[in-house]
Amino acid sequence: MTSTTPTSEQEAHRPTTIGGVVGAPTAARAAQLVRRASGGQDSAPTEVTAPFTGLLTASLPQATDADVRAIFAKARSAQQIWAARPARERQRVLARLAELILRRQDEILDIVQLEAGKARLDAFDEVSATALVAGYYGKHSARILGTRRVGGVIPVLTKAAELRHPKGVVGIISPWNYPLALTAMDVLPALAAGNAVVQKPDNQTALSALWLHELAEEAGLPSGIWHIVLGRGSRIGDALTEESDYLCFTGSTPTGKALAGKVAHRLTGYSLELGGKNPMLILPGAPVAKAAAGAVTACFSSAGQLCVSVERIYVHESIRAEFTSAFVTKTEALRLGGELGYAADMGSLTSESQLAAVSAHVEDARAKGATVLTGGRARPDLGPLFYEPTVLTGVPEDAALFAEETFGPVVAIYGYTDVDDAIARANSTVYGLNASVWTGDEAEGWAVAARLRAGTVNVNEGYAATFGTVALPMGGMKESGFGRRNGAEGLLKYTESQSIALQRGLRLRPPRFVPPKLWAVGMTTGLRFLRRIR
Repeated sequence: MTSTTPTSEQEAHRPTTIGGVVGAPTAARAAQLVRRASGGQDSAPTEVTAPFTGLLTASLPQATDADVRAIFAKARSAQQIWAARPARERQRVLARLAELILRRQDEILDIVQLEAGKARLDAFDEVSATALVAGYYGKHSARILGTRRVGGVIPVLTKAAELRHPKGVVGIISPWNYPLALTAMDVLPALAAGNAVVQKPDNQTALSALWLHELAEEAGLPSGIWHIVLGRGSRIGDALTEESDYLCFTGSTPTGKALAGKVAHRLTGYSLELGGKNPMLILPGAPVAKAAAGAVTACFSSAGQLCVSVERIYVHESIRAEFTSAFVTKTEALRLGGELGYAADMGSLTSESQLAAVSAHVEDARAKGATVLTGGRARPDLGPLFYEPTVLTGVPEDAALFAEETFGPVVAIYGYTDVDDAIARANSTVYGLNASVWTGDEAEGWAVAARLRAGTVNVNEGYAATFGTVALPMGGMKESGFGRRNGAEGLLKYTESQSIALQRGLRLRPPRFVPPKLWAVGMTTGLRFLRRIR
């Protein structure tokens, strides 16, 4: 792995800096975004530092429990006006937002790199995903939310339809690892459905959410419909769970379980995207060079800090040596760096706690007999939170790395001889978020994919095919989550379904002059007839 130096493009891109990162937004711009947060203006602020340098990036006001409850009350009043607008009008706001995101991407690329420590191409993944989500719901949400007419119990005489109403005020707790894309995936469909939103992004990456909030209002979203509150879950989490009409959370499985218990007590809905230990299966006929290149992206994008990132690779023994050699070579060619621009292939981890967790997993596996083929060390020479992309083999079952989510640039390779055994091993985990299958036979790949217990499975891709196909639902099985984002399901979860039926003429109970038994015989004949014609 090599470090990078600024390119000529970067040399020309040097405005006033913050956090010691070239090209990052000015302190005045950061402060301008922070002022968009609701509540907490008088409380002690939290200081956030840049992963690339460890230097200050922003000072964030922290909301109190009382602040959040008052914000929910304001949002509840505003939501009724927003919900009264036609769905197509709400939809047009998101369509305009999609264009604004693409037009203004340079600024948000800087912000995402600054806050999350990503390589710029990984930051662009967030921009493209956000534009795709805004564009999808900006085109299809009115149709998805439209009245659905169905055949009534008695044709012609029974008029029946399903209506969709917004939940009310949705609480959204967003993670630090994909601050722009996951904000969009959760917030935008909630708004399209006619809800107000109170969002709590992670302090570390709050500027990205605040930037998208600014663009949404430029696109026509009325003020007061989407509120962003800053603070720690230990301080304002109760207000979010107790005041929301629906809760959406992305984060760890233990926290998700705790929140689900609190929300269930109130009998309100929730969706959770939680942890993963995502497998990749490389089948005997897979093109090795393509699979190795795909594995590098699947394992090390955003320094492995991606919920759908691959952490386990199962390779058929007939091509294991060839694949491992190619994969290690491509991994060692990755360029690590913390400058803005597209020179670096991988950035840094985002927090000290994440660096400690990754280091602990690797050292524990090494101590228990695993072999580190490449990487396996921090790189303080590049910045405080850099860690080399790491490939291991021979990881024993008693190592934490074997079954626990690492959430960093670390992957273990395992061999197999029987495809059924590989599928069973891939499924032998409490998680079920994402999986990847590589093959030279598309039919075989599809068949194997259908047997994997994961919410999304990509054939001859790591994660981007399902992640970028916004029309598909995305979410986890088992302890990887509950509910789905994206697609029609990602919109309809923010609504209440209401069924209305209007009955004309014939009653659904016998009139006084018809004996009940004769009525039952007549209805039986009618039901048989309806079954035939339907």
